[in-house]
Amino acid sequence: MTTDIPFTPLALDQSDVRYVHGPDSTRQDGVPSGTVTMLEWNTSSIYPGTSRRFWVYVPAQYDAGDPPSLLVLQDGEGFLDPEDDVRVTIVLDNLIHRGDLPATIAVFVDPGNRNAEYDAFDDRYVRFLTEEVLPEVRQRWTITDDHDRWAICGFSCGGNCAFTAAWLRPDIFRRVVCLSPTFPQMPGGNPYPELIAQTPAKPLRIFMQAPHRDLGWNEPAPEYNWLADNLRVAAALAEAAYDFRLVLGDGEHSSNHGGVLFPDALRWLFRAPEAQRT
Repeated sequence: MTTDIPFTPLALDQSDVRYVHGPDSTRQDGVPSGTVTMLEWNTSSIYPGTSRRFWVYVPAQYDAGDPPSLLVLQDGEGFLDPEDDVRVTIVLDNLIHRGDLPATIAVFVDPGNRNAEYDAFDDRYVRFLTEEVLPEVRQRWTITDDHDRWAICGFSCGGNCAFTAAWLRPDIFRRVVCLSPTFPQMPGGNPYPELIAQTPAKPLRIFMQAPHRDLGWNEPAPEYNWLADNLRVAAALAEAAYDFRLVLGDGEHSSNHGGVLFPDALRWLFRAPEAQRT
C-alpha cells in the first residue's frame, strides 16, 4: 500500500529547526488518562549507594487478566513530563484508546549515576531492571510474558543504554527506541558496528532517530562525531538484515524531533507480526 506524505519545505538552516507535534502528542477529548504511581528504590545491590525514583504508568484499559505490554524509559522524569518533547503518557493514552497500540504499562526510571549507568557496556543496568525494578512493578500489576512486547527506550546516552540492554539480553527486551543515541561516549568507543557485523542476528526490532547537526557532526574522528556513529550503527544493522528503521532529521542534539516521531515509532515497533517489512 502506498502512503502519501504531504509536502513539507526543506529547512535551509539545519541547526535552528523545531518540529511541531501532531495530534497523537496532544490531549484529545474523550480519551481516558492512565494513572501514574511513583515508587522509590534505595536499596540496590547492583548499584550500591544509589537512590532513585521511578514511575509506573498504567493505562485506563488495564485488565489484570489480559496482561499488557511493557515499555521501559530511561531518564524517567523527563519522559514523564507532559510539557516536554516526548509526552509519553499523552501518546500512550491516545494510541491505546484508538487501538493503535495494545494496552501498555510504562516504567519511567530515573538514573542513580547517569553516565556511569547509561554509557557502560555491561549487563549491570539490564540486571538492575530485571532483578530490582521490574519485580517491584510486577508485584502490583501484571505484565505479559511475551518478550516481543517488551520495549526499552532512551534519549542521548539513555539511547545507548536501551540498545545495550536489548543487545545483551534479547531474551528480555526485543523492541528498542534510540533517540539521538551517543554511542561514542561509551568507554572505549562505540563497539556496535563491529559487534553487529560479527554476531549472529538477534531477535530485535530497533527504531533509531538522529539529527543532522548532532554533536561533532562535521568532526573527522568517529569518537567525536555522534551523527557518523549513528550512521555506522544503522549501516551495520542494514547489512545484517535487522528489522530496523532510521529516521534522520534536522536540528541539533535535542529530544524535539524524536518526541514528534514517538507515536509513529511505537506504532512501527509494536506492529503486528504479519505486517511485512518494506
